[in-house]
Amino acid sequence: MFLATAYTVVVIPGMLSDAGLPHAAVTTCVIVVVALGTAAMGLFGNLPMVLAPGLGGVSLVAYTLVLDGNVDYPTAMGMVFWSGLAFLLLTIFGIRSLVARIIPASIRMAIGPAIGIFIAFVGFRSAGLTVAGKSSLELGDLASPAALMTLLGVVVLIALNARKVPGSFIIVIVAITIIGIPLGLTKLDGAPFGLPASPSGLLFHIDLIGSLSPHYLPYLFAFFASEFFSTTGVVMTVTDHIGQSAGTTTQIDPKRPFLVDSSSIMAGSLFGSPSVTTYAESAAGAEAGGRTGLSSLWAAACFAILLIATPLAGAIPSAATAPVVIVVGLTIVAGFRRIDSSDLTELLPAVIVLVCTLLWGNFGTGIAAGLLGYVLIKVCAGKWKDIHPGMWVMTPFLVYFFIAAA
Repeated sequence: MFLATAYTVVVIPGMLSDAGLPHAAVTTCVIVVVALGTAAMGLFGNLPMVLAPGLGGVSLVAYTLVLDGNVDYPTAMGMVFWSGLAFLLLTIFGIRSLVARIIPASIRMAIGPAIGIFIAFVGFRSAGLTVAGKSSLELGDLASPAALMTLLGVVVLIALNARKVPGSFIIVIVAITIIGIPLGLTKLDGAPFGLPASPSGLLFHIDLIGSLSPHYLPYLFAFFASEFFSTTGVVMTVTDHIGQSAGTTTQIDPKRPFLVDSSSIMAGSLFGSPSVTTYAESAAGAEAGGRTGLSSLWAAACFAILLIATPLAGAIPSAATAPVVIVVGLTIVAGFRRIDSSDLTELLPAVIVLVCTLLWGNFGTGIAAGLLGYVLIKVCAGKWKDIHPGMWVMTPFLVYFFIAAA
């Protein structure tokens, strides 16, 4: 589990530093959050799972809100906190199924691919494979060392994953980091090991009041939806795998892991680490024989050891992390094939989510457009009964969002 998810403590700080956060301090915060969240899952959830900031939520915070949306970081952390609180309350009161019924199935299945295409775009942009042109995106300088290393890394990573090589993400990151030394991509200032940087500048740097502005509702929903459905899918997948491997059909109650996940989201926002979620790569632990929270405790200990290697993590170039971001994003996009293409009133709203996310570079707005489009398309098609009453409550807020944006 550690080898499958260790890339997060390199990739996540790199993305957040693009938004102006101090790289060393945010690396410390991310490692602490991963270690504590994973340990909590082991102690309270008693399941082999790793918790870390999700690439989708981090992308939304770093690139959509802070860089492109003129939202300060404390306000973004406030949105993350409230989304985690909503998740926690739904878990405590056992009404998770209500959310699943309100959100149309086609939109639910499109959220993952939309996040994936946004993540892949971030990877292309950070590697210089795509640049902003006068009227649209243009091809970057493919002859640059960073672009060449990124493309090579993507090819190697796909090959390693196809062969199910353990720790493929770490292998590619380390290899490109080493190759990047003579190419001038990797630059290490000072000793590679040392005490972690102080996270004091990021602790409790959060705006809980300002983040409740009605204009931010679609983003709050984007955080909540991505965390809710991602965690639900991962927890169910891992627990089912454990049951199958043990030769039993006994269902594991997901309430405890959901409580840990939602609490970790809230705690992560206080540490400046957005959208903590249960990682799909946790399945590697179950496949390797992990059955209980003891696996999570060992993984948490491994992450804690990385605290003395934060200077080394800061030297890893974006060309080494971009292949990971791109491949993870493309893998998530592949989930779009599950959407029923025989019913256009279901397919088109899902396509709207994907296309608007890509064209606007903002999957929060993409999800809002898909939800509003779903209502309009169903109404025009005369399929009123397909619309859950909860969607009618949400529609005025979505309309207000686009009026405000206009």
